[in-house]
Amino acid sequence: MPAWEEYKAEAESRGALAFELFVAVSVPVADPATIKATLPDHLAYIKSLEASGDLVFAGPLSDETGTQMQAMGMLVMRAPTFEAAQALAENDPMHLTGARKFTLRRWLINEGSFSLTVKFAERAVQLG
Repeated sequence: MPAWEEYKAEAESRGALAFELFVAVSVPVADPATIKATLPDHLAYIKSLEASGDLVFAGPLSDETGTQMQAMGMLVMRAPTFEAAQALAENDPMHLTGARKFTLRRWLINEGSFSLTVKFAERAVQLG
């Protein structure tokens, strides 16, 4: 496999978007009561990342069947380096307290699309 930067340059050279983000997948390691107690601080931290522009998306993940909540989560972040993204994930109260642990990956967005509808009079936003 090529080095990350080599692959990114190759993707750019063939016309792909090659937009780099960072993805932290967070899994529970503490009991449900500890996770629940840490939730308000976690949510405040997530809001601060959103306000600073470091957060792209965040939210919970289901189990593998798609039917159960397991206190897993995913953060998609903007950062100038892997180390900076790691620091953002490490400073999440869920990780600082040991309620969850995370794995971090670079994500190179090459293809895809989404639509955004904003209805001002209705104060509604729809992402699709």
